[in-house]
Amino acid sequence: MAQKGVQLDRETFSCSICLDLLKDPVTTSCGHSYCRNCIEAHWDREDEKNIHSCPQCRQTFTPRPVLLKSTMLVDLVEELKKTELQAAPADHCYAGPEDVACDFCTWRKLKALKSCLQCLASYCERHLQPHYDVAPLKKHKLVEPSKKLQENICSRHDEVLKIFCRTDQQSICVLCSMDEHKGHDTVSAAAERTERQRELEVSQQNIRRRIQDREKDVKVLQQEVEAINHSADKAVDDSDKVFTELMCLIAKRSSDMKQQIRLQQEAEVSQVQELQESLEQEITELKRKDAELEQLSNTEDHNQFLNNYTLLSGLSESTDSFCINIRPLRYFEDVTVAVSEVRDKLQDILSEKWTNISQAVTKVDVLLSNSQPEPRTRAGFLKYSREITMDPNTAYTQLLLSERNRRATLIRQQQSYSRHPERFTNWSQVLSRESLTGRCYWEVEWRGRGVGVAVAYKNISRAWSPDKCGFGRNDKSWALDWCTDKYKFTYNNISTPVSGPLSFRVGVWCHYSTLQPNPPAQ
Repeated sequence: MAQKGVQLDRETFSCSICLDLLKDPVTTSCGHSYCRNCIEAHWDREDEKNIHSCPQCRQTFTPRPVLLKSTMLVDLVEELKKTELQAAPADHCYAGPEDVACDFCTWRKLKALKSCLQCLASYCERHLQPHYDVAPLKKHKLVEPSKKLQENICSRHDEVLKIFCRTDQQSICVLCSMDEHKGHDTVSAAAERTERQRELEVSQQNIRRRIQDREKDVKVLQQEVEAINHSADKAVDDSDKVFTELMCLIAKRSSDMKQQIRLQQEAEVSQVQELQESLEQEITELKRKDAELEQLSNTEDHNQFLNNYTLLSGLSESTDSFCINIRPLRYFEDVTVAVSEVRDKLQDILSEKWTNISQAVTKVDVLLSNSQPEPRTRAGFLKYSREITMDPNTAYTQLLLSERNRRATLIRQQQSYSRHPERFTNWSQVLSRESLTGRCYWEVEWRGRGVGVAVAYKNISRAWSPDKCGFGRNDKSWALDWCTDKYKFTYNNISTPVSGPLSFRVGVWCHYSTLQPNPPAQ
């Protein structure tokens, strides 16, 4: 109750303009009190009209009144400050160096509860209340406290960034859309966020599905290790019993037998565990990416979301799960059979059958391979269909991108693309925004006298000679070109004619393993 009383007193002695405790309080002739600076600033704005009014009751004064200091209010405010110090909030309520402070607290600043994207200011609980009570302020967008509110302001026009330019892939203000971005493909930042959010959710679903697939593979491999160990242990025990009966005759052979089995066991287990570790590492990386996407998905600030989205949008697509082909559990059982035959035929049989024993041990081979066949029909390929968009940052300056960066047209006029280290400067080419990993299929429609489609590593050169950056002219890219009614396939500057009917649509199938050391293909 004491704390509530302090709050009521503070509201009584607060300025209705700045909403804080009165500072150098003055009272108008209508009986309302304000901070001297607040009411004078209000009247300064009304000087042109030569009519001055009270912000609360709207009573007008002509001429401008002379303000006198309210001595009684000064004493009461000072007394209230002393009372508030005794009932001050706990230290954890005040803003520290790492916290977002309230922009309107004039005494010791409290932690901000929300930031307003329209006001570009942060508010503590008390100063935030007008955003819940005042009708115009209710429409403002409140987000979690942020120190990066100025990033929402256009550095050129000092306007709020509310529009997203798809042509240049950046956030802009209304004035930008009518100036240097005039004629570009623009949408509201909220609309772009909604679309990218959907793409983000699809990527998350793919990653989570891959996590589930990899976890299943790890479980299978764990069972495989247990089966190999169990079979190997049983073979060692059975062989040891047989050789124990023939201790005097085959002591040396028994030692050799155990050593050979253990070596083979170690080799097989090592093979399985190596793949198991690789899958566990991939699961860890996928979970990390999922956490980053989840954090990005929960970002309320559209511009922060879009600024960070491009760094995270090039997500790896699903690679096919390894299918573990397990033969019947007869890993080392043949060893026991062979050893039993040796026991029955004693030294002569031992000499004749030793080769059989060694072969039985080395025959153990766990098949770890991806058995999923390659598609053979268009319907089969379409199961791996990908939507490919072109990256404006890589486009040659005479390539005009349109239809949301899904169409490229070679024109004579230079485009006003910004400088970028990934842009092709000597060759009319453009890369996709998406990385191509795993199994991917897409279809390309082309027109013209000389066109081509290619798959390239991301680290292909951008500004060197055609042999360095031209698609198909190096070991970084593969290209299919059509020119004068003829097809040719080129890799590492070696071209091979390709026969086939004239078609303006080409299907591209790419099967790229993420285990390869090269950078992603695009």
